[in-house]
Amino acid sequence: MEASGHRVDWVPAPRQGWVAPRVAAEFPGLGIAWTEVECRPGRSPDGVRRRLRLLSDRFYGSHAVQMRQRAIPWAYRTFFRQIGLDPDRDRTPIEQLALERLFDGGFKLRGMPRDALTIAIVETAVALRCFDADALEGALCIRDSGPGEGLSGGSGELAQGTLVIADDSGPVAVLFGPRAEGCAVQKQTRRVAVVATQVEGVPQIAVEEALWIAAVALESG
Repeated sequence: MEASGHRVDWVPAPRQGWVAPRVAAEFPGLGIAWTEVECRPGRSPDGVRRRLRLLSDRFYGSHAVQMRQRAIPWAYRTFFRQIGLDPDRDRTPIEQLALERLFDGGFKLRGMPRDALTIAIVETAVALRCFDADALEGALCIRDSGPGEGLSGGSGELAQGTLVIADDSGPVAVLFGPRAEGCAVQKQTRRVAVVATQVEGVPQIAVEEALWIAAVALESG
């Protein structure tokens, strides 16, 4: 297969995380999956830069207006309201990118891995974020925060019951919120974990496609 001017012969299969039973019962369809790719943060390769320019040319104001009515963006808006977020203020990942596209006149180049995630999110509308893979321990999950838990480098303890993405050592991010400093992608990062959050109404095939697109773009660098 070809991607961004480079041949990509192998892309790692996504790994499926787990959701705490209480959380799964309250939010059917909630899920988490991720893939890990070798990547050195920095300037995006020419192929990725060209693809962002093409996406900018295809994405107009009318697309942003109509986008909310599409099934996947609407699913995330609905879920945001369910967890107490206002999607018109705390925007979903695809709507945040759409707003930036209209404000900036195009999708700005921000380097890897952010440009790879932008491509995948714009193409699929699936919510993605990334972590330093070597800073994660074990499998990822979505669960409630426990007593005394917080994010490394954060401002203190999380309110008990906060929905978090966690690994075997503890919370690494608030779901659709801040991330622990120790898990952020930095200059010394050599492996990136691209994480997809699935909500009710988002098909599994879309999640897999989003992770594949991001991984291919990252591998091309």
